[in-house]
Amino acid sequence: MERVPLMDRALSERVRSVPPSGIRRFFEIAATMTDVISLGVGEPDFDTPRAIVEAGVESLREGRTHYTSNYGTIELRRALAAHLERRYGVAYDPTRELLITVGASEAVDLALRATCDPGDEVILHEPSYVAYVPAIVFAGGHVVHVPTRFEDDFALDPDAVEAAITPRTKALFLGYPCNPTGAVLPPEVQDELARIAARHDLLVYSDEIYDRLAYGTYHHRVMSSLPGMRDRTILMGGFSKAYAMTGWRVGWLAAPAPILEGIVKVHQYGIMSAPTVAQDAALVALTDGEPDVERMLAEYDRRRRMFVDGLNAVGLDTFEPRGAFYAFPRITSTGLDSETFAQRLLEEERVAVIPGTAFGPSGEGHVRACYATSYEQLEEALRRIGRFVDRARPA
Repeated sequence: MERVPLMDRALSERVRSVPPSGIRRFFEIAATMTDVISLGVGEPDFDTPRAIVEAGVESLREGRTHYTSNYGTIELRRALAAHLERRYGVAYDPTRELLITVGASEAVDLALRATCDPGDEVILHEPSYVAYVPAIVFAGGHVVHVPTRFEDDFALDPDAVEAAITPRTKALFLGYPCNPTGAVLPPEVQDELARIAARHDLLVYSDEIYDRLAYGTYHHRVMSSLPGMRDRTILMGGFSKAYAMTGWRVGWLAAPAPILEGIVKVHQYGIMSAPTVAQDAALVALTDGEPDVERMLAEYDRRRRMFVDGLNAVGLDTFEPRGAFYAFPRITSTGLDSETFAQRLLEEERVAVIPGTAFGPSGEGHVRACYATSYEQLEEALRRIGRFVDRARPA
């Protein structure tokens, strides 16, 4: 039998089955163009607050350039435990139940690789963040999608979740506040999802990286704070979004000690420990950064209200996002599909958005626009989008 050439079989089937990120593709196209307003990548336009930067600089000057514990510095874990208990009323032992990771992205990867066996089914809402499906696939799991809808403000339907459960279902994966939609889980929905998880003895992965970016009357509750959920929830978060620390790459994971012990095995063999300087900066973010969080949150809220109103005004139906910093307008009035809309908007008006299909099949008919850019840029983006919609809309 003729042997298949190495280059045709070098990559695993698992890796070959996962497409490149739809976000990065449009970001790279936009980077080759001039006068582009990028509403594509979900990154704060704020620099890391000065006190946090100075803490990182001081860490280097003090020679803190060596490994920490696999779990992270005990000072940061203690501060994180105090933060979670004070803000959300959920207590974790900083010595055995908290892990500092290389961003929330590593936390997601660790949680899945440590707990998924081949063929385990993981129920995932969609549209959802582009990295969730690949992370489940790389861990050997099987994704079971539960679509969400514009008409329901993209909240997850508990009945649809329960209908998707089979004997192979291991876990429910939640990413709320949601990237890309800006949706949140209403309290009654979150409570019912908790009851479903308990009734079917499911693990819950809950990525709450946007927990601090909540608007209006919505008050975020972490999943593990709900009755009966602490011992079945792997809670994940980080410092990138609320503290404008994307480049520092520091996140965290909280789980019951027996689960975390296994997760740390994956972390210690792959990473060793999160960067020491980033952990020292994150400690100051937790202890002294609240005024900066409130300042940035107020500005995001100001942009959110103007931008969503503007999208609706130009004829793109947009529900009110209550979390994160994304709008997810419906673009069906133009007669274009999501990919064509995003491509033409970039080429004709130099505004970069992401096709909704990058986040799952039910994202068709929408695009994601990040409003973590200046108010003035958003105003100009709306003018350009309005011109484009007027041209594209069928006569």
